[in-house]
Order: sequence, then C-alpha cells, then structure tokens
Amino acid sequence: MKKITRFLFISSVVTTSFAQAQTINLKPLWETDTTIRTPECVLVDPARKVLYVACINGGPSLENKTSYVAKLGMDGKVIQMKFTENLNSTKGMGILGDKLYVTEMTQVAEIALATGKIVNRYPVDGAKFLNDIAVDTKKGIIYVSDSNDSKIWALQNGKMTLVLGGAPLKGNNGLLFENDQVLIGNGDGSLLSMNPTTKEVKTIAKGMGGIDGIVALGNKKYIVTEWGGKVWYVNSDGTPELKLDTSAEKINTADIGYDPASKVLFIPTFFHNTVKAYSVK
Repeated sequence: MKKITRFLFISSVVTTSFAQAQTINLKPLWETDTTIRTPECVLVDPARKVLYVACINGGPSLENKTSYVAKLGMDGKVIQMKFTENLNSTKGMGILGDKLYVTEMTQVAEIALATGKIVNRYPVDGAKFLNDIAVDTKKGIIYVSDSNDSKIWALQNGKMTLVLGGAPLKGNNGLLFENDQVLIGNGDGSLLSMNPTTKEVKTIAKGMGGIDGIVALGNKKYIVTEWGGKVWYVNSDGTPELKLDTSAEKINTADIGYDPASKVLFIPTFFHNTVKAYSVK
C-alpha cells in the first residue's frame, strides 16, 4: 500500500506541474493616461512598431460620427491622437497591405497607413452593428462580423459578400484569422472555428461570456476577452481559464491586441478611457 500511495502522490505532482506549465500569467506593465476616449480596439502593427487604437469617443451608436483612430508607440505614448478622424463609432481593425480597415456600424472604412486619410468606404447591405475584423493576408480577404445580425461578411477586391449567417452564430463579435480558419467569438461564450471554403463550423471552447477580442499565442492557445471585464486563457485542449477579472471595478476589457515578439497583451478599457499593457508569461 505504501508503494501505491507513493506512486499516486508522484503522479499527482507530475500532473499538477504539467497543468501549471500549460497556463499563463498576466503581469501589468503600464497604462496610458485618459486622453484617449472610449477605446474599443487595439491593433498591433509590427512592421511600423506602433499601436492603432479605435476610439469610439462616446457611445457606440449610428449617430456618433466623432470617432477616431489614435496612433500610439509600443510604450503607450501617444504619437498622433487623431491619426484618422471623422469616423462613425469605430470598432474592429485589420491591416492588409498598406491599408488599415476599421468597422463603422454599417460600413468598413479603408485608411491609407502612410497618411491616415480615408480613401474608401464599403457599405454592408442591411448591416446592423458591424464589429470586429480579421484578415486573410494571403488571399486578400477582410472578414467582418455583424453582432446584431449574427452574420459574417467578407470584403475582397472592393466587393462585400455574405459568408455565414444564422445558427450557430449568435451575437458573434470577435474574429481572428489563423491557419486558414476564421475564429469566431460567439455571443453565447463559445469560441468557434469556421472553414471559409466549406463553411463548416466547429467549437473550440465554451463556458465563457460573450467573446469580444481574440488573440493567438500559438500551438492552438488563445487569449479572449469579455467586454464586461474578463480575460480568459484558452488552452490547446479547449479549457478556458479566467486570468483577469476587473468587472467589479467596472473596467472593461474590449478588443485586445497582442505582440508575439515581446509577448505583450494590450487591453482597451472602453469607458475607463485607457489602454493597459500586460506581459504574457
């Protein structure tokens, strides 16, 4: 019996150590001042080593046309407060080539990265609440979520087409393109994966609240956020682990950005009017 007990103890230690090795820790690094207003999304531009922050600057409504995109350094310091202005309730962003794309409720704005000027706008037929963006850089496709219509659209060569609508989508928000798949943060708290060719949808993880932002850590591991103030780590086996909860302080965690080179996570706090940076270890 002693040998069996010892074996069980060692097995328990090994299992616990393995589980601990599979998790991550978030360590606070810095927080911006509150001069940026209602930041909803942070996008890392590794080529230019800057952050773009979509600032709603008020409420996320069709009537709000005072939104802008701010340009920050990787240290959170403002380079240009209004890199692009006169936008309409900005949210998700993505980069394709030398252009920045950002959602504007019922359309997608195309912005020249060299100047910050809006060069085009692409309306989405019947759109209700366009939210996040994910980009397939190889095929030149920009995927867009409509949270209030449970749809995913695709912009390619200036043409907008419907990719998927209805169940299992429900209040879908966050998007990420990885390994030829479109990852979808569903309103029911599940993380989905869609094959854009076959439209087949699979469930990667579930058990969270409505997912806002999604970033990939590699090896099928992800960090996802709930707008209300929760940050989850999703392991490769699909198990979600709550890593940060600022909901009691009413500090939101909206559409996150991640720099894999420095392993830093950037969290826009929405009504708290800051961006927070955390090291991911």
